[in-house]
Amino acid sequence: MFKTSFTLLALAVSTATFADEAINKNQLTDTQMERVVVSGSRVFESIDEVPASITIINQQQIEEHLKVNPELQSLLAQMVPGLAPDTGSSSNTGQTLRGRAPLIMIDGVPQSTPLRNGSLGIKSLDPSAIGRIEVIKGATSIYGNGASGGIINYITKQAKSDGKTEGEISLSSRFSAVKLEESAGARLSAAINGRADKFSYLVTASYEENGVQRDAQGDILGLQYGLSDAVTQNYFTKLGYDFDDEKQLQFSYNYFSSQQKTDLGDVAGDISLGEKTYAIHVPSELQKQGKPQGPEGNENITLKYIDYALFDKTQMTLDLYMQDIENVFFFSPNLANQDENYDGGQSIIRSEKKGARATFNTLIDFDSIEASFIYGIDALTDVTSQPLVDGRIWVPEMDMQSVAGFLQTKWVIADDLIVKAGVRKESIDLTVDDYRTLKLCKTPTQCSVPINVKGDTIDYDATTYNVGIKYNLDEKFSPFLSYSQGSDISDIGRLLRAATVNDIGQIQTQASIIDNYEIGFNSKFDNVRIEVAAYRSTSELGTTNKFNEVTGVYEPVRAPQEIWGYETLVDYTISANLKLLATYSYVEGKNTEADVYLGSKQISPPKATANLNWQPNDAMSLTLSYLYVGNRKRFAANDDGKHVGDQGPVESYNIFNLTGQYQFADNWQGFAGIENLFNEDYFPARAQSYTFGGYNIKGLGTTATVGVKYKF
Repeated sequence: MFKTSFTLLALAVSTATFADEAINKNQLTDTQMERVVVSGSRVFESIDEVPASITIINQQQIEEHLKVNPELQSLLAQMVPGLAPDTGSSSNTGQTLRGRAPLIMIDGVPQSTPLRNGSLGIKSLDPSAIGRIEVIKGATSIYGNGASGGIINYITKQAKSDGKTEGEISLSSRFSAVKLEESAGARLSAAINGRADKFSYLVTASYEENGVQRDAQGDILGLQYGLSDAVTQNYFTKLGYDFDDEKQLQFSYNYFSSQQKTDLGDVAGDISLGEKTYAIHVPSELQKQGKPQGPEGNENITLKYIDYALFDKTQMTLDLYMQDIENVFFFSPNLANQDENYDGGQSIIRSEKKGARATFNTLIDFDSIEASFIYGIDALTDVTSQPLVDGRIWVPEMDMQSVAGFLQTKWVIADDLIVKAGVRKESIDLTVDDYRTLKLCKTPTQCSVPINVKGDTIDYDATTYNVGIKYNLDEKFSPFLSYSQGSDISDIGRLLRAATVNDIGQIQTQASIIDNYEIGFNSKFDNVRIEVAAYRSTSELGTTNKFNEVTGVYEPVRAPQEIWGYETLVDYTISANLKLLATYSYVEGKNTEADVYLGSKQISPPKATANLNWQPNDAMSLTLSYLYVGNRKRFAANDDGKHVGDQGPVESYNIFNLTGQYQFADNWQGFAGIENLFNEDYFPARAQSYTFGGYNIKGLGTTATVGVKYKF
């Protein structure tokens, strides 16, 4: 029978480390580290005690993928069952988790902007600063608003504990193997960490300049959310001080910027005709107008204090955090207003968050029951808006004040039966002042009608519950069953900017309660680990869009939704030096009121992945990865033979990547990677299904990365 989880939990609590630091301590073996998770309950627990689907991406897997593609979207699509395929761009719109939006976090601090979801949260940190990634699937309220699909938590690297200063420098170049011209880029990353008595420090920095990105035919990819000529910078530091063995303080700061600075212009194609949008060099008057698109210096500051022995068997964690986000979008002619001499516009999502969290963890050991009680209070202020660069206000300031209390319990009965139950009570006040919607013209005769909207403060009160059970009957069969709820007021900004009534109280801004049901099992044999899960989630209010032919605007439709699917994972150790990790996931969903399928903004086509790693000796390793994206053809074309919105048909495609590394000296390592090894000529799933202009951009052709790393 199992009795690994409570031992790991006790060890993690007793070690003199930060709550998210113990996973990297030498006290835990690599195998134990793989089986510990912190995101789901906000304290350490073993995966064996979690009645839900979890994906852990470790540092080695992150570094392997970094050799072929530095984009976190690509890494997550390859490694996480249930996450939609990579979009091949800086935007993760359409890259849902089990058909709903995930909450992106860095060390538990939200990076998403749920009040006006611009779908740029996944690209908020450089992979070189990440120690591991934890993905908790299914609606959850443990971290509050925006987690209707689950949680993607980037756990940053930690300073070593042995007192010795260590560091590394990596230099690489990425370029098109189809047509080299102008495609070569450069990437430099560095890190240093160490400990001096009670003080620990970690500093990482990365700087990357892309060349142009080319498709399988050698043409430059279209520029909408494009990565050609993008300049990305990330500077991260984490400082810690141990007052004693039981009390510690940690400060972290993160700066991230990634903007496309290019002199190219788009040649528009039509996806309904199979035509791609691609970029060429054009005169300045035809180049992309406005500011460079992308995150413009987003910042995070976090202060964490931990007392491992506040009371007998009670640990306390206090978090204070601040965040300043400014995400710049591309210039769009759809934001025109000829009456006021605007031939288009460019929007910015601005979000300022200030938050505080107090989390307590009390352990109680009865005769045959080990119980833990996790409880606390969260407070958050989130001020988000979406102005245009030219000064017009598209989405007014939304001032959200949130206070929540929560209790999460776990009962380990006779070592093998785990029962979890929890409740979260959240109170949200959302204040919006009086505003006027924008007049926007798709053509001179196709314009929205602006109206004056009376502002107000809207109160949301939601109580959500979760309960789960897992029975570690045997390593060969460990079943689980869970029910969880999430409260979501995501993308209120989209509702406000498309208002058709003159009072905010009449806009359908109600919170959506998501009910998530999941059943599955884990099995472990001698050389094989298997995970299988099936799920269903329902919500009385979804967020989809319908095209208004009169105004040319996509307007929100709040309607009940049902989403269902299944996932499977096989981890097979073929031999001591050959390992295979394979996954398959399927998701589908409907608007149950109209009995119609949901579009690809939420539902992705079937996906299969495989990663085969061969390590013949300690100095060398090779990894071959495979991505299969299947068909999804749920929608009929209009009378003119064209699809609308996000209802385009998706044809299947196959992508192979190859990476390798060789340790040619004690401190020196060379590495290389090839993306799209066989130069597949394809449109990514989003490009096929989105009929919106500018998204019909092909995927990368064969692209190579070569580099060297020095450790000291």
